[in-house]
Amino acid sequence: MNDPRIILDREAMSRFQWLVVSIMIGLNALDGFDVLSISYASPGIASAWHIDRAALGLVLSMELIGMAAGSLLLGGLADRVGRRATILGCLVAMAIGMFGASTADDVVTLSLWRVATGLGIGGMLAATNAAVAEVANAARRNLAVVLMAGGYPVGSIIGGTVASGLLAHHGWQSIFVFGGIVTLSFIPIVWLFSPESIAFVMERRPADALARVNRTLARMGHAPLEALVAPAEKAARTRPTALFSPAFAALTILLTAAYLAHIMTFYFILKWIPKIVVDMGFAPPLAGSVLVWASVGGASGSLAFGLLTMRVRILPLTIGAMIASVALVILFGHGQAELGALSLVAALAGFATNAGVVGLYALVAGSFPTGLRATATGFVVGVGRGGSALAPALAGLLFKAGYGLQMVAVIMAMGSLIGACSLLALRGRAAVAA
Repeated sequence: MNDPRIILDREAMSRFQWLVVSIMIGLNALDGFDVLSISYASPGIASAWHIDRAALGLVLSMELIGMAAGSLLLGGLADRVGRRATILGCLVAMAIGMFGASTADDVVTLSLWRVATGLGIGGMLAATNAAVAEVANAARRNLAVVLMAGGYPVGSIIGGTVASGLLAHHGWQSIFVFGGIVTLSFIPIVWLFSPESIAFVMERRPADALARVNRTLARMGHAPLEALVAPAEKAARTRPTALFSPAFAALTILLTAAYLAHIMTFYFILKWIPKIVVDMGFAPPLAGSVLVWASVGGASGSLAFGLLTMRVRILPLTIGAMIASVALVILFGHGQAELGALSLVAALAGFATNAGVVGLYALVAGSFPTGLRATATGFVVGVGRGGSALAPALAGLLFKAGYGLQMVAVIMAMGSLIGACSLLALRGRAAVAA
């Protein structure tokens, strides 16, 4: 056997493979903190700069715009120069954006730094999704992708705990400084312990492909190969335009529509919880704790979803999570008088909304070939995140127009319903049946 991809697919996962998956989980956790850092800081920013909800909603949307551009531009880059190189470059961009945000003294400057951070995050999402799918074996691929996506709420939990402590003693700027330091710390970790994926090396076939493949196989505990299987003839489907070829057009459109719609509901919850809780009369550190509970629910949803993927197909699981998301976001909108009850509802809403997101990542990773995987992830995430940038701003405008929390929650919950309907249209397609 001289095809290392088949070896990886059939053999049990090694400790080194799980180490790489763990690093990717950590990177997604970093994304979770970086994205939500503005949410933790938003009450302090609003107070210090005397800005209203509509202006704050625009600031909350800025890194989502950057994410859209990063996913669309850098997702394709990951399919050309590699997952590892793209991840390293994105870490640099994210660190610059985080440190820059800590120096901002007005809305425009802060918004520009958040766009820069979003560029790095967007490219990271496309590259890590592909990297995890390609390092895992066939039996554990869906689980690995779901666990990677589940790192997002873990980062929110850790980040929220740290942010609450920082806000108790320092200004909102300290949150971005902390995020920048942690982002920089991941660069040597990725450099040393996350080699380029074997599937990508086999796809691109550089001059030293055999040596690179054998080095990675050795770290996974496999014997070296004397030669590599002959490369398959390049096909048009490996080009970015293949996303809209007859083979992939329906998948691309429906998965993008599902992600776009559901992520708007997801970001309404995550972006507005701190401000909503503060407006209910609770102190900013307590508002951060409610967001942490939403993230605890999200992490639990990811873990439960990952375990279920070993017994239940991903597509119906994801549809079910989105339907639950509709009901729980509406329930959150009814508000709660006590902090404990509010935290519980936020955790349940986080459970359902995040389960839907991780399900979508697994569906995308399993539906496209190696040469198109990061590009597809980048397109789906890019268009979805770009559209979802409207979610915080839309909620802010609805609040400013005089709508109460109950009505705003109902309107924003419709995104998950639209997402579920989009996925229903995929039922019966072999590419998403795994």
